[in-house]
Amino acid sequence: MTTNPAYIVQALAVLSLATGWALHARRLHRRLDRSRHDPLTGLWTRDGWTRRAERIIRRRPRAAVLLADLDGLKAVNDVHGHAAGDAVLSAAGARLTAWCAAHGVAGRLGGDEFVAVVEDDARLDDRLADLAELLRQPVEHQGVTLTVGASIGAARLASLSEPTLTAALTAADQAMYRVKGRTRRGRRLLLAPAFAALRGLPQRLRLAA
Repeated sequence: MTTNPAYIVQALAVLSLATGWALHARRLHRRLDRSRHDPLTGLWTRDGWTRRAERIIRRRPRAAVLLADLDGLKAVNDVHGHAAGDAVLSAAGARLTAWCAAHGVAGRLGGDEFVAVVEDDARLDDRLADLAELLRQPVEHQGVTLTVGASIGAARLASLSEPTLTAALTAADQAMYRVKGRTRRGRRLLLAPAFAALRGLPQRLRLAA
């Protein structure tokens, strides 16, 4: 049976076009994926993190959302330059990623503000305190030791009247700024009120001190 040369040419052209579109789609996907990652810390950007956080919340209604803010980063930038500030941000991103591990997903909202959604368990309040300590660990940059503070606010989805990501972020944000208002260099951790109540009266008295 004789094959029509014109048919072969047409088939090759279609195959070439399909291959070209497949390569284009793959490159586009890579670019979109990169655009959803913060180039400095490697964390998800706001949009990328929000999509994943929404999925986690739908599957795990007992998740917790936290906001973390680095205190004193402006002073680092002013005294040592923005490269030093970037080193602090990069270290914070790596530490937050390691802390989340397989238990959640972290992101960078912008500036020195970070966010994460994690599993809620009996040790969550202690793990959050550990995170605050991690973020306050010194960072070495070009022979200089850099130190910043960390303010963290967190909210449990299960303790909110409206268990949505928006409501959790609002509660965590309020908790974080109460930390900033009560402490110097953000050296303490404050959970959203319904969450903090679980720690008991002695803890509340310590936070109010």
